Amino acid sequence: MLRNVIEPIRRYLSHDWIHIVIPAGVLLLTLIGASLVRRLLFRVIRRMAATATSQAGPILISTLRGPIMIWGLILGLHFATQTSELPPRALHYIAKSLFALWLISITIMVSQLVGNLVRHYGGRSNGQMPATSLTKSLAQIFVAVIGLLILLNHLGISITPLLATLGVGGLAVALALQDTLSNLFAGFYISIAGQVRLGDYIRLNSGEEGVVADISWRSTMMRTLGHNLIIVPNAKLGQAIITNFNFPNQYLAVQVAVGVGYDSDPDQVEAVLVDEAVRGVGQISGLLAEPAPNARLNPGFGDSALQFTLTVFVAEFAQQFAVQSEMRKRILKRLRVEKIDMPFPTRTVMVRQQPSQ
Repeated sequence: MLRNVIEPIRRYLSHDWIHIVIPAGVLLLTLIGASLVRRLLFRVIRRMAATATSQAGPILISTLRGPIMIWGLILGLHFATQTSELPPRALHYIAKSLFALWLISITIMVSQLVGNLVRHYGGRSNGQMPATSLTKSLAQIFVAVIGLLILLNHLGISITPLLATLGVGGLAVALALQDTLSNLFAGFYISIAGQVRLGDYIRLNSGEEGVVADISWRSTMMRTLGHNLIIVPNAKLGQAIITNFNFPNQYLAVQVAVGVGYDSDPDQVEAVLVDEAVRGVGQISGLLAEPAPNARLNPGFGDSALQFTLTVFVAEFAQQFAVQSEMRKRILKRLRVEKIDMPFPTRTVMVRQQPSQ
């Protein structure tokens, strides 16, 4: 069949090459028109994006930059073949092939656009669909499946037998890929549940902790404070007991232990600690004014000192260590100014002398 189509085209090109000039001219004009349309369209999109805070304009431009010229080429080939004197049978197959190529290009473009939009708006949203690699991939796969079904329908291929075959074969594949599918569905549940989100600092009951960097179809990646990467299979993460330090609130309570002498006034010490914490707001990065800091005589009576605990709040988990360090420095300097003693541990040793024989 393919030879019956190619042979008339070869014969036409070899004997009637002069008729190629008109189709080639039509193709060239179509490409020039596509280039002008792309330029005008991008100019309008940029003008609209300049007055809006959304990034949809740049995303749309980056997605359409290549496909528009591909569509122009497909349209130009269609017009060129229609103005040629090719046999009707060849025109039919060429038109059908060009339409299939157009469907494929549309599917790829929409898939990329949907993936970029999910990544952008999901990253800004605190809702139920964060922008993970898994959600982006699922959105792109959905678009690809729709495009494939339309293409099969265009080619006259019935999808009913195909679905039946996939149903039987899918059972065998599911049995062979139990672990993979378990990770896939666990990752999907984690993504849409909203209890673990990108950027959250979490700690597992097995001891691993870090910032959630991404959730893919197989695993969840966590970045530690030391900038190392921990990769946890989604199925394991779905079964773990998780402490989320960013949920429901992002701020975190941090405690600073302070010991002073027993001759110190407890009320004065508490007032000094709270005042120093309030003074540190705006000067220490991450230290919050609200919720307000507080100081308590807790745990209380130590072996050689009165033990106080100052509680302050920081904006993020990773900032607690720097805030604790700066607060200890400020408290030490302030206690010296206030002449409040911070005693060393002391121990009384009693020596009993045995009577001489």
